[in-house]
Amino acid sequence: MNLIFIQSLLWGLWNTVFLSALTFVIGGAMGFVVALARISPVNGVRWCASGYIQLVQGIPLLVLMGLCFYGPDILGWPSATPLWAATAGMSIYSSAYLGEIWRGCFQAVPKPQWEAAECAGLSRWQRMRAVILPQAMRIAIPPTVGFLVQIVKNTSIASLIVGYAELSYNAKIINNSTFQPFIYFGLAAILYFAVCYPLSVQSRILERKFNVANR
Repeated sequence: MNLIFIQSLLWGLWNTVFLSALTFVIGGAMGFVVALARISPVNGVRWCASGYIQLVQGIPLLVLMGLCFYGPDILGWPSATPLWAATAGMSIYSSAYLGEIWRGCFQAVPKPQWEAAECAGLSRWQRMRAVILPQAMRIAIPPTVGFLVQIVKNTSIASLIVGYAELSYNAKIINNSTFQPFIYFGLAAILYFAVCYPLSVQSRILERKFNVANR
């Protein structure tokens, strides 16, 4: 095995982790807003959030990336780089799913907790910040970590439409030069596993720790 090819795979792994981190931060921030909108007391806000989720979940991630990559040129805006097109598409996609995950976690907090906070004279924001959010976070951690695994694996789609040089893209380029798909795609699979498996294990540990299934 060529050392340069191994370095290329490791660089692709770094790009994969970097894209995953950007997606999780940006998509998570958007998803939190979506989750709050889904439990808003205002009907119009809830309907808009629900419509957003249904729209995004009904569009394949590959298509979202394509829209983010080619859309600015069509609208006369500056062209999107592969990184930011991939980040935008994956963040929009992740926000819809994280929004639904976290909406369920908010609503999983026992109703008496909401009522007790209201009886204490707290405003809605104070109730969310001091009472509901800490409990919802405990419930949300395991499924959120589990979804992070999906984000890491979904980065491989970025090479298909925007040409972002993540791990699977670099493995494909190396294979085109060496014609040794089993070796280099196998190494890519091992690197994906090295990132995703600890996250999957941690998700199960957290689920047992917080006893989410029995809430």
